[in-house]
Amino acid sequence: MNNLTVGAPTRVIVAFTIPLLIGNLFQQVYQFTDAAVVGRMIGVDALASVGATGSLMFLLLGFTFGASGGLAIPIARAFGAGDMALMRRYFANAILVSVGIAALVAAVGVVGARSLLRLMQTPSNLMADAEVFLVISFWGAPIVMAYNLLAAVIRALGDSRTPLYFLMISCVINVVLVVAFIGGLGWGVAGAALATVLAQLISVILCLALIARRMPHLHLTRADWRSAPGELGEVLRPGLAMGFQMSVIAIGAVILQYAINGLGSDAVAAFTAAARVDQLAVAPLASFGLALTTFVAQNRGAGRWHRIRHGVWRISLLTWILAVILGAFVILAGEPLAQLFVGSGSPQVVEAAHGYLVVQGLLYPILASVFVLRNTVQGLGETLIPTIGGFMELILRAAAGLLLVVPLGFFGVALAAPLAWIGALIPVAICWFGWRRAMFGLADGADEPLRAGRLRVARAS
Repeated sequence: MNNLTVGAPTRVIVAFTIPLLIGNLFQQVYQFTDAAVVGRMIGVDALASVGATGSLMFLLLGFTFGASGGLAIPIARAFGAGDMALMRRYFANAILVSVGIAALVAAVGVVGARSLLRLMQTPSNLMADAEVFLVISFWGAPIVMAYNLLAAVIRALGDSRTPLYFLMISCVINVVLVVAFIGGLGWGVAGAALATVLAQLISVILCLALIARRMPHLHLTRADWRSAPGELGEVLRPGLAMGFQMSVIAIGAVILQYAINGLGSDAVAAFTAAARVDQLAVAPLASFGLALTTFVAQNRGAGRWHRIRHGVWRISLLTWILAVILGAFVILAGEPLAQLFVGSGSPQVVEAAHGYLVVQGLLYPILASVFVLRNTVQGLGETLIPTIGGFMELILRAAAGLLLVVPLGFFGVALAAPLAWIGALIPVAICWFGWRRAMFGLADGADEPLRAGRLRVARAS
């Protein structure tokens, strides 16, 4: 466990971020590997089939990822305040909520896979493989939810290194399995989905072993399952809010995917390849945002307002610089990276993917601000404002899919994400600057500030 309420804020955040970054990069690498193996060993249509499921996976499994992060915020706040009994009760409530979410997501995903793909007008030549990939992935939803929750809780207690080690092990296992299942056994896209589920199961087992052996503060007793009034709500509110926020964002991605499907298999393959490269490139920015959620939540619990202001400002500067570097990288290297997925036999796919990456790379500084400020206000306990930002993302991404793709073709697809970033940034930026003004002049340990006309009473948790 690691207390993030002491030490130089910038150094503490960077040190906490580095394992998150390496872990995020590994996660993107094994998604990158899945796509490259599928595209090279099976074919472009198989790659497009996996890509056609991406927005639906984001819609449902993204809910579990967002919810897990939200469920861990009260745990981090209680840890920062030093209230271990409250922290365990929050953990018990988080487990109960996670079980319900996982069961619901699995049921909806497995039963509705074919109908959802048809609704999105998935090309008929991609339908069979896309459905197989979706069904296997959603059967694994409880495993995904379990890993996301356990990793988020471990990070909430300040340990970002151990989940990294587990993720590295999982990535290696995934790469070995996907090559064996596809290249050796000939299981096609089903092998890719199954490999990912099994690799995540290994991570769950490792997280449970870590908690059992090294984190006695998380060992639950019968009393921990009996919550005081309001404690379930303290966990449920940020969990559901962040889950819904991810799903709202994903609805926009579903609508955009619908528009991409209408452009044909090559467009779907180009978007899949470009999206994999893009996700890998922005992993450092996402990692700093994730670190800020824990840093801010712990320091809010301890009433360390100066540390929050200082840390957010310094990390904003750092991520802006990083965004420029990453943008230049994807612009210069995007074409050969996209070619890794489809080889040299599909130049039109590579050209479209590179054009997409050029647009994204030029505007990464906007995305950096979204990651920093959205995660900061979530760490402060805000739930409504990030959700509003999610709706803004939905509206603008959907508008691009419905209004820009037909007249502009694949260039309209490339504009969708930057427009969504701008929509997400506006409400969280306004919210953060409101908090920031209210924090000035407060000494560490002081009551929470008056903001937006309502009193925020300081809590021990």
